[in-house]
Amino acid sequence: MISLKQIILTVNSSVQISDKNQGINKALAITDVNFNENSIGWCSDNNSHLIENIHTGNVIVSNELYAKKSVKSSDLVLIPVENPRQAFQKILQAFFYEKPVFGVISQSALIHETVLYNATKVSIGPNVVIEKGCEIGSNVVIGANTVIKSDTIIQNECTIGSNCTIGGVGFGYELNENNEYELMPHIGNVLILSNVEIGNNVCIDKAVMGSTIIGEHVKIDNLVHIAHGVEIGRNSLIIANAMIAGSVKIGENVWVAPSASVRQKLEIGDDSIIGLGSVVVKNVNTNTTVAGNPAKEFPKK
Repeated sequence: MISLKQIILTVNSSVQISDKNQGINKALAITDVNFNENSIGWCSDNNSHLIENIHTGNVIVSNELYAKKSVKSSDLVLIPVENPRQAFQKILQAFFYEKPVFGVISQSALIHETVLYNATKVSIGPNVVIEKGCEIGSNVVIGANTVIKSDTIIQNECTIGSNCTIGGVGFGYELNENNEYELMPHIGNVLILSNVEIGNNVCIDKAVMGSTIIGEHVKIDNLVHIAHGVEIGRNSLIIANAMIAGSVKIGENVWVAPSASVRQKLEIGDDSIIGLGSVVVKNVNTNTTVAGNPAKEFPKK
C-alpha cells in the first residue's frame, strides 16, 4: 500500500498532514461511491462544489481552492498543488499505471528475418506482423494484430496500439489510356520518430516517394487515417476519427480535433488548432484557430 507521504512527495505539495503514513490503495473519481480514506482523487476549480459532499479520502486541489475551502471532516485531506490534473497524472504514472514489460514477444508474432531490433528492448503482442526491411528502436510497444509494412522505421520510446496498419499503400490512382484507374506505385516508407504514441485502429500510409513522417512526441488517437506523404511536426496531437489527406504538412504543437478532415497538399502552421468536425480546404497560418465546414479562421481576442 502507498503511503500518503509518498503521494505528497511525488506532487511536491507543501501541505502538513498529521498522519503521513495513512495508506492509499486506489485512485478514484471523487464522485465514486467507493471513494474512502484509502482513496486518492483530484478536483478542478470548476468542480469545487463536489468537495462539499465528500467527508473522507484524499483530494488533490489547486492552491487557490485549498485557500478558499474549509474542511468539514477530519477524515478528508486536501492536498494543494499548482496544477491538480498534472499532479494526479504523476500519481497515476508513479503508483497505479502498469508499465510495459520489455523483452516480451508473442509466439504468434511474425517478424521478418531482415528486421533490425533488439528483442530485449521491445514488447510485441499477439499476431503482430513486421515485414522485411523494418527498423524498430528501443522501448517500443506494438499491440496485438498490428501490421508494420516493409521498410517502416520506428525510433525509440514509441507505443503503437492494436489493429493498426503502418506503412500500407495509399489511395493514389492515375487514369490510363483506356480511362481506367491504375494504382500509383508507392515506393517510399513511414518514419516514426521518438516518443510517439499511436492508438488503436490507426492507418498511416507510406509515401509515394520519400517518407511519411510522424515527428517526435506526436500523439495519435484511435481511428485516425494519415495518408501518403504527410508530415506531422513535433508535439502535435491528432484526435479520434481525424483524416489527414496526402502530402499535408502539419507544424509543431498543432491540435487536430475529433472528426476533422484536412484536404491534400495543405500546410497547417505551428501552434494552430483545427476545431471539432472541421473540413479544412485552405492553408492554416501559424497560431491560428479554424473551425467549421468549410473551416474558417476565428478572430483572435
